[in-house]
Amino acid sequence: MASTLVPPATVAAQYSLTTSTSLPFPTASQSSEDAQAFMTSQWSLYNGHVSWGGSDIAFVSDPFPNNSAPVSATNTSLPANPVLQITYPEGSYSGGTGGAQWYSQWKSNDGSTFNSMLLSYELAFDSDFDWVKGGKLPGLRGGPDTFGCSGGTQPTGDDCFSTRLMWRSGAVGEVYAYMLTPNDLCSESNIQCNSDYGISVGRGAFSFASGWWMRVALLVQMNDPPDVANGHIALYFNDILALSQKNIQFRNGASVDIGGIYFSTFFGGSDSSWATPQTVRTYYRNLQLYGSSAPSNLTGTKVGGATRLNNLSWAFILVNFVVCTSL
Repeated sequence: MASTLVPPATVAAQYSLTTSTSLPFPTASQSSEDAQAFMTSQWSLYNGHVSWGGSDIAFVSDPFPNNSAPVSATNTSLPANPVLQITYPEGSYSGGTGGAQWYSQWKSNDGSTFNSMLLSYELAFDSDFDWVKGGKLPGLRGGPDTFGCSGGTQPTGDDCFSTRLMWRSGAVGEVYAYMLTPNDLCSESNIQCNSDYGISVGRGAFSFASGWWMRVALLVQMNDPPDVANGHIALYFNDILALSQKNIQFRNGASVDIGGIYFSTFFGGSDSSWATPQTVRTYYRNLQLYGSSAPSNLTGTKVGGATRLNNLSWAFILVNFVVCTSL
């Protein structure tokens, strides 16, 4: 039986995300300098600039005009050229050596905050893209700390969260999150926790391809109240539901909501084993946001477990294991 196609607008309606916006694109190709100026004026960049990687950004003609995403006809109006191009120079890995990063904040017209948000965009990889060990792709973030919840900086529950996409070796996809992990969340089969870095959600639930456009739609709903793990992440790949992860705690206080697009993409990983062996590019178009001030209304369990398993906790477990097995 064929899977039901659910375009982003339908997902937004299902979750009562009644506010929406889209990022404007220029009408002609632009160099990196002009592209940064355009984005600064049109994309509500935090601090008014690209965080890093400005020289790797450009607007270019669609490299795959005949290879559209295999999605439903609803809400698939394709923009005229150009599309956003991100370059990863040969040998680049981790932040600042290739790719790009910025934070596009979305403010509601009435001043209310967003507690549910859907990010949708189309992306394509070069035909000769080498996946190596993996890399990051755009997602969502929020909270008053606009720099944490990435690069190994773990959340406290009242500072920030982030949910990006990630490709792994062999084009395997996942949601890559910095969030709290109460109530034995790490023991769930589709969760892979890492005490030093982010959490893999649904690894292998979908796979990317090179040389074709694809559409992803990432839904994030904040937990509410803060001491109940009823938050929600869902990912639609080419308009098909690929993963739905419930029982999540993004926050333990009211200071964390959803701020907007965390456009963060690079190879890595934090060492050269993740580096791209050749210069390659990704492409983006149709970036859309849908939002609501309402958080998740799912049932959930009151938080009772540790929120993060830090290095000291792992060391304690290891020491006790060694002691017990030697008795």
